Amino acid sequence: MSNRRKRLVSVLALLTMTAGLFVGVAGCKKDEGKTKGGAKDTIVIATMSETPSLTNNEHNAVAGGYMNLLTYEGLLRRGMDMKPEPCLAESYKAISDTEWEFKIRKGVKFHTGEEMTVEDVKASLDWAQNFPLIKTSTENIKQVDIVDDETIKITTFEPCAIILDNLTGTSNAIVPKKLIDEGNNFNENPIGTGPYVFKEWKMGDSLTFEAFKDYWEGEPKIKNMIWKIIPEGSSRTIALEAGEIDFIVEVEQMDIDRLEGNDEIEVYQYEATDYNYLQLNHEYGALGNQLVRHAINAAINKENVVTVAANNLGTPVKAQTPMNLVGCSEENADDYDVEKAQQYLAESGVDPSTINFSIICSNDMKKRAGEVIQADLKKIGIECSLESMDLATYLSATTEGNYSACIGGYNTTDQLIYCKGLFHSESIGGSNRARLSDPKVDELIQEAMVTLDADERQKIMEELNAYLNELCVHIPLWQPIALRAYNAKLKGVEINAVGNLYFKNCYWEE
Repeated sequence: MSNRRKRLVSVLALLTMTAGLFVGVAGCKKDEGKTKGGAKDTIVIATMSETPSLTNNEHNAVAGGYMNLLTYEGLLRRGMDMKPEPCLAESYKAISDTEWEFKIRKGVKFHTGEEMTVEDVKASLDWAQNFPLIKTSTENIKQVDIVDDETIKITTFEPCAIILDNLTGTSNAIVPKKLIDEGNNFNENPIGTGPYVFKEWKMGDSLTFEAFKDYWEGEPKIKNMIWKIIPEGSSRTIALEAGEIDFIVEVEQMDIDRLEGNDEIEVYQYEATDYNYLQLNHEYGALGNQLVRHAINAAINKENVVTVAANNLGTPVKAQTPMNLVGCSEENADDYDVEKAQQYLAESGVDPSTINFSIICSNDMKKRAGEVIQADLKKIGIECSLESMDLATYLSATTEGNYSACIGGYNTTDQLIYCKGLFHSESIGGSNRARLSDPKVDELIQEAMVTLDADERQKIMEELNAYLNELCVHIPLWQPIALRAYNAKLKGVEINAVGNLYFKNCYWEE
């Protein structure tokens, strides 16, 4: 049987702004996870990074997002076409520019066995307002009111172009009001309405879940789920080839050819909204100098970065935001030009020999990218070192501003959400790890937020993007072609452009 590569064509360019998964796998054997009759009822998933938290609101890490999709759900969810679609709300409608009504789905049960009510919905959305790391998803909600026993009304402070997108994320997940009131530790006891129930977390090794028998869409066909934490890419590949794991979330790009040549393995490729960049702390010495940032940007050969770091599975980028999100612009962006980089340095008045910083790399791919950057910057007299760090420590250091530079990445569904998270001053201490504070950026983001007309909002976003390129907030590197690899007998795998995979839909071929 020949290997089949599946491709998901990105549809983001067609969307308007309103539509808006760790080393060693000891103990895993090829025959584990089968029932007495021999049918496989377990899936073992390998992921590079351990989640910093099992809560839905005390992190903004992609690794945590994979866990959250198992246990939590919101009023809406992101469909395969990237549009918001009903989830715990069976329907919704706008009743004014600032008011939305949601009909709550009946018969939905929490993992505790209790049925979800409108009181749980209101309490959850109100509670979410208390967590700084997710405020970009919650701060637009002014008030949540109970209309009747099956309806709630959400009021925003002003017209909000991204309110439906915000409600698709697990930041606004619905949890039991009783547990909120009791001060439940959702990191130890992540109770929601999701298709899987958390069972055990062996720190640094694995997390275990089991199918929720009373799940409102029906019990998932795969009963048991184990997430193995395997940081090293080739170890994940070897484990999949040996049948010790069933699914790799982050595929080692250097192993793609051998995986595609294995008839027992399926490789899934799709255009993602992920975006990788060299992130500079604007509060650290010369990195706060706009001309120095432009010099660094122009000195780096992005083509070489993609070749070395991602085995050519990506596209070099110049703009500050993903090219497949509406509103991206390359106006004022730098090309690779060493002579121009030297000119920028001369204009900055900063002696390159005084520019010295460390680049944090949280995985092998980022380290490879860092090595290219290090060599390129040395050519213009700038010295930088590379520092390896686990994801949780990396996130803590960069969020708090205790770093000079890092290889970063961000993934979202909408241009405006992307810019609000990465560039607005209110996001400092959250996703704005560059610690950019610029009044014009804030003003343009706010203007776009209240502009409901998609065409008008796109014009604002293009102006904002051109200005961000002028500021050279980050050093754009590449936009990856995202990959997943898994046992070819696993069926029902479907992934949207933001990387959401709903395992509740997966099953084993008999």
